[in-house]
Amino acid sequence: MKKIHVFAAITGAALLFSYTGFSQVKVQELRCENLNNPVGLDVLQPRFSWQLATTQRNVLQTAYELKISKNNTVVWSSGKVNSDSSVHVAYKGQALEPDTRYSWQVRVWDNKGKTSGWSAPAYWQTGLLNAGSWKAQWITSGLPGDSAGGIAPFFRKTFSTAKKVQSAIAYITAHGLYEAQLNGKRVGDAFLTPGWTSYNKHLTYQTYDVTPLLQSGKNTIGVILGSGWYRGPLTWSKLKNYYGKDAALLFQLNIHYTDGTTETVVSDNSWKAATGGIVSSEIYDGEVFDARLQKTGWAGADFDDSQWAAVKIKDAPLNNLSASYNELIKKHETFAPVKVITTPKGDQVLDFGQNLVVWVQVKVKGKAGDTVKVAHIEVLDKKGEPYYENLRSARAEDMFILKGDGTEVFEPHFTFHGFRYIRVKGINGPLNPADFTAVALYSDMPLTGEFSCSDPLVNQLQHNIRWGQQGNFLDVPTDCPQRDERLGWTGDAAMFSRTATFNRQVNNFFAKWLKDVAFDQASNGAVPFVIPNLTSVFPDPVGATGWSDAATIVPWNTYLAYGDARLIEEQYPSMKAWVGYIEKAAKNDLWNTGFQFGDWLSYRAEENDAFNAVSAITDSRLVAQCFWANSTQIMINAAKLLGKTEDVNHYTEQLRRIKAAFLKEYVTPNGRLVSSTQTAYVLTLYFDMLPEAMRPRIVDELVENIKHYHNHLTTGFLGTPFLCHVLSRFGQTEVAYKLLLQKTYPSWLYPVKMGATTIWERWDSMKPDSTFQDPGMTSFNHYAYGAIGDWMYRTMAGLDTYEDAPGYKHIKVQPHPGGGITSANASLKTYYGAAAAGWKISDGKILLNVEVPANTTATIYIPGSSAENIQEGGQALSSQKDIKVSGTEAGYVVVNVGSGKYAFTGAF
Repeated sequence: MKKIHVFAAITGAALLFSYTGFSQVKVQELRCENLNNPVGLDVLQPRFSWQLATTQRNVLQTAYELKISKNNTVVWSSGKVNSDSSVHVAYKGQALEPDTRYSWQVRVWDNKGKTSGWSAPAYWQTGLLNAGSWKAQWITSGLPGDSAGGIAPFFRKTFSTAKKVQSAIAYITAHGLYEAQLNGKRVGDAFLTPGWTSYNKHLTYQTYDVTPLLQSGKNTIGVILGSGWYRGPLTWSKLKNYYGKDAALLFQLNIHYTDGTTETVVSDNSWKAATGGIVSSEIYDGEVFDARLQKTGWAGADFDDSQWAAVKIKDAPLNNLSASYNELIKKHETFAPVKVITTPKGDQVLDFGQNLVVWVQVKVKGKAGDTVKVAHIEVLDKKGEPYYENLRSARAEDMFILKGDGTEVFEPHFTFHGFRYIRVKGINGPLNPADFTAVALYSDMPLTGEFSCSDPLVNQLQHNIRWGQQGNFLDVPTDCPQRDERLGWTGDAAMFSRTATFNRQVNNFFAKWLKDVAFDQASNGAVPFVIPNLTSVFPDPVGATGWSDAATIVPWNTYLAYGDARLIEEQYPSMKAWVGYIEKAAKNDLWNTGFQFGDWLSYRAEENDAFNAVSAITDSRLVAQCFWANSTQIMINAAKLLGKTEDVNHYTEQLRRIKAAFLKEYVTPNGRLVSSTQTAYVLTLYFDMLPEAMRPRIVDELVENIKHYHNHLTTGFLGTPFLCHVLSRFGQTEVAYKLLLQKTYPSWLYPVKMGATTIWERWDSMKPDSTFQDPGMTSFNHYAYGAIGDWMYRTMAGLDTYEDAPGYKHIKVQPHPGGGITSANASLKTYYGAAAAGWKISDGKILLNVEVPANTTATIYIPGSSAENIQEGGQALSSQKDIKVSGTEAGYVVVNVGSGKYAFTGAF
């Protein structure tokens, strides 16, 4: 018995050791085109990403194997591929079939000699891969009043299923916006679909697995259409019918039965249409909903539609359709009122405590015909009254007309608002806060980045940055969400894009928008100032620096954050065309022609100014020359990435000439810039416009300029993103902290001190006396100046990625303590897993915690003068076999590590 027990113990131990070794690396977080089990992809070569989960340090993937299956049959296997690629690995099998579900699994080999098990299966569903797969027809209601500013038409179609259903997939899009139901239940959880694109060139459809909503026998589809961006009033000019006059529906339901047969239900002339409770619903003005007109059960199978009208067929193209692969707009946080206010004029106002975007759900009782009006406001004026002027012509009011049948619940359908406060009229007596819930709506981009530090005001600034992004990333990166504008301004997106990539996963969001950048680009290469473009507002095909540079800046920043080389490949023609436009517009290698916004909304001096009435207006042509150099450098980088040697040579020579022309035109023989503003200094330094020997003087002049303004910034949209980066790069981090922590106007923390919960359009949108800037252009939710977040994450906390292996494949950690801040922490959910860097100063020591995900490496800069004075995990660096010290550099000890968690301690 003892021998048996000994043998069993030995065998068990061996098996345990084997199992433990085998399971040390596990594959998890499978994504297809950056999405979790997406339904409705029309990407012909989808890309797969996965993460390695392990508790060991220094784990790298050395090989992988993918297998793709359909109906439990393997249709493609990669075989064992010797590669460390675990992000954006492309499918290379046979052509995919439309309307088909595929499953996939992956296993990996690591540098420890271990092999993972096969991952749990993930899947993706292909969409309608070509126009020929569409059997549906475009339909319109043909109803009186179905027009911009008019009613929202209701559509329905009844059909029957007699067999057992295996799956049912619905494909839907609209000219306008839509909401769909199947048997009275909502289809999907997205709102404002299909979103906003350059509709006539690029219209997306959405795919829904509606199998659970289908019932045996009789079924009914119901769809409501809104005007939306398609035909609703747009811009301050109130352009109507910009893309077309008729709201239209395209619907296709592909039903697969268990016996192998299929059936298709499509939009055609068998559908019926009628009016409902939505009297009008427009983006800027809000919605009018009359509950007395709503047809109860209208989307149910037993509803009598004998009085409904026959629809009309619309002749519209199908070849501009593509499947949505970006995250759709969905509901997120909800807010209860934090305060009920009675204004001096007697209005009842609710404060939700947060400037947010979309609408308020209202519960109310009353008589039939009673009307409740909900007006949306960002701020109150100094008297405590709602401030409407900055909305310009946008009414921003929802109106609910009661049916008079007990408690009624209302929320709009095809509008959105930017607000913190609502004014409510039509309810007698005091408002009950429990009857009002504010709902935040934005594109469903996963939350990826977290930042915090020891200063609560800076933490509130980060809060404001995030909420500014969320409120304005509503399918397109809009400038503001409240007034009669809400456009995809390219300059705002370009300057904020790197910050955006930290806070949320915006790879697909930007990729979708950049398609429209290319679609709307003029034949001469000019990139419009707003995307989707509205040529009636900006009819001339001209470009402007900083704004049109979104064509190069946004793709490149997205690539750096996510390592998405396909995005660069797809956008490269657009990028090249934009830089080609500048080359043609320039004369003698100087871009000194045409319209420029310049350093938009930079500091302007006023009477009795504390800074001796010195404005900070930068020569717009100097700005243009700097950004031309930047876009040209991006083209060099992109051409190298794609192996375009001829282009690399062309742009390298062009960049040399651009900088030589800059030196001749904008720098005196003694080395002084002709424009002595913070933005001029910053752009000159950030984009390396001068030889190295000339840069120290410009740094000194920048610092002196900041001192002149009493440690305040004076930069506008184009200088602000780079200001603190330049200061830290040239050894002036303490000056950068003085700017970050400045609490008076103009500064980042001034709005925070004034109670802001999002980023303002102007440094002084609200003045210290609580009066306002020009109401013609004063938004309190305008994310551009939130670009300081990029410095906070990548420089202050120190979590960054190297360009030689972007997407955090090679991580750089270099914290920059200072300013009396005692701690800062940044964490990021990368495609490889969690990466983090956090430092704390205590008792004369600095503690630096770093997390490096598996299948990546990191170079870490630890504040200190000598490796001998630094410990990791309580032990000397010299005793750590997983840490390689590579030297010292400008006050840092530099080490190289693989994956794992590290805790460094050194003197400070």
